Amino acid sequence: MRAILLVSTLLCAGPALADDASACSEGIAMIRDALALNPPESALPKLRKALRVAEREQKEGEYDECLDAVADAWKVLGR
Repeated sequence: MRAILLVSTLLCAGPALADDASACSEGIAMIRDALALNPPESALPKLRKALRVAEREQKEGEYDECLDAVADAWKVLGR
């Protein structure tokens, strides 16, 4: 019974993980683009931290935490 529950959970989570992985990659690219546009000095440390955290979480496969870092970057950019 546990095996069936585990398999069904993994099957349902598969597409969501792929979407999160893609959104994470897109978010990292967005942060890099924002840094390349020379944002205000006050935003630089926050954007650099968000990028560092997002990249680390992407490597660890923690896409939800990557997306949290991307969201922090969006807040800094006022979007």
